[in-house]
Formats: sequence, structure tokens, C-alpha cells
Amino acid sequence: MSPHLRIVKGNPTDEEVAALVAVVSVLGAGGEEERARPRSAWSDRRVMVREPLAHGPGAWRTSAFPR
Repeated sequence: MSPHLRIVKGNPTDEEVAALVAVVSVLGAGGEEERARPRSAWSDRRVMVREPLAHGPGAWRTSAFPR
């Protein structure tokens, strides 16, 4: 069985190796759950993007009205 994590330089203490393993395991475990969760419509940024304004006579008036 080969190790999944190998220290190639330095002489870390047992506490430093344990902290490194804890951080790597937390980063690896949380990725799948975040992608599987559906996004809320409240956090959708597309509703904040404004549509292009109309050109021509009276366009300044229609720019104030919702579409």
C-alpha cells in the first residue's frame, strides 16, 4: 500500500503532519456536497443584469419603465 501523502522535504513533527492531514481531508470531503446542492433563485446574479436600452426617438422615456 503506497501512502497518499508524502513529505519530501523537511522534518515535520507529528502535530504538523496531523494538521496537514486534517486540512487536506476537509478540503477533499466538502467538494461533492457543494456541487450537488441546487442554487437558490435569491442568489441568482442574472436578475441583476440589465437588458440593453432601446434606441431611437423616445428611448429615454422607455428606459425608465420596467420590461
